[in-house]
Amino acid sequence: MTSWVGRTAAEIATAVREKQATPREVVAEHLARIERLDGRIGAFRVVRAEAALAEADEVGARADLAELPLAGVPVAIKDNLAVRGESNRVGSAATPDTRADDDHITVARLRAAGAVVVGLTNVPELCVFGTTEGVHGTARNPWDTSRTAGGSSGGSAAAVAAGMVPIALGNDGMGSLRIPAANCGLVTIKPGHGVVPAGISDGDWFGMSENGPLATTVEDARLMLSVLADTEVALPEPSGTHRIAVSLRSPLAGVTISKPYATAAREAAGVLIKAGHQVRRADPPYPMSLGVTSLTHWTAGTSVDAQGLDPRQLTRRTRVHAAVGKRFVDRVRAGASREELRRRLEPFFAEYDVLLTPALARRSPKSEPWHERGWLRNVMANTNYSPLTPPWNLTGWPAMAIPFGTLPSGAPTAVQLVGRPGSEAELLDLAEQIEKLHPWRRTAPSDQAVSS
Repeated sequence: MTSWVGRTAAEIATAVREKQATPREVVAEHLARIERLDGRIGAFRVVRAEAALAEADEVGARADLAELPLAGVPVAIKDNLAVRGESNRVGSAATPDTRADDDHITVARLRAAGAVVVGLTNVPELCVFGTTEGVHGTARNPWDTSRTAGGSSGGSAAAVAAGMVPIALGNDGMGSLRIPAANCGLVTIKPGHGVVPAGISDGDWFGMSENGPLATTVEDARLMLSVLADTEVALPEPSGTHRIAVSLRSPLAGVTISKPYATAAREAAGVLIKAGHQVRRADPPYPMSLGVTSLTHWTAGTSVDAQGLDPRQLTRRTRVHAAVGKRFVDRVRAGASREELRRRLEPFFAEYDVLLTPALARRSPKSEPWHERGWLRNVMANTNYSPLTPPWNLTGWPAMAIPFGTLPSGAPTAVQLVGRPGSEAELLDLAEQIEKLHPWRRTAPSDQAVSS
């Protein structure tokens, strides 16, 4: 019997469309893997075993089965996006346990394309931090379960990296797709503003948050993005040779890039040179004020999200984060600092098509109860390991994380690609070239996934 666990979404959908497999057998295999592994990984808050099998049967009976781009593909959904019939807890005890009447538009698009929702994945409270733990569960990196999967799409990334689903839906407000993807050896793209519907929370963190795919291959990321993207948004055709800047400098003063991540970026640059691209070292003109701008936007977004919730049921780190941000909400909403950052960086992206950087500064923190620790300790841990993602939420420009290289532990390292508005296709094209010339292992070995 053919096993569908470990296959890509594209492979599964093709097999289902060609009647080589049924959606039920594909989903059942993945549910069995979730049952076997997730007690140690902690990817899921809710597993929809019975509902998913019933929905798989519905997909299998659809008259348009042969046309569905994600026919029978199991998918996991981040627990800050509505799934019909399920509650949406956003990692908190303060949120209501109320079942959603309708799917979020991105979930609806995945289902319309033939995907089957197998569960909702763990997030840190209100999706604030770059580690995933809290009252609903702790998501660990399947490559090294002593380390956090990252955040805030940590559960979604862990589910894909452990082979529990081939693709998952997450979102990114300050790096929340790219951080866990980089930790867990996955491909992701944070699309530019307006490419994929957001609607993640009140104001989407002032327009900084974007929904996007988590996958093990560029092909799957591209496929999922095509399903999620607004139909009126045409992804441009990729061009040939690109001018690529490589930067090993942290955007935040005082934060250094560790050797494994700097090495990953240098070696990825070498791969792109061999592919025929014009690559040179060049640092974007990050302003000294970027750290302050990032902190004010980060905290202000949480302040808005925490409105109406009982502060006594929020963890201390979240309460403090929201309280700090309350004084910045009006200033952040005005958008002047983001517009100033875009103006400062636009000339750099007029000279270079794409920016290549390390995806992280160092490996992720230990998987520990960070939600029980103080606010400043959390902020410093996040800042020191993930300083490279926030600028591109502030600008609203597309950015990707791609696996490249390994840490001494054997866990993956990763690089980041950033482009100007509308460059999603160019970034995916470059990522595909890297994948072809420097392939990666797509999922963590099962014995690693269940090790202590």
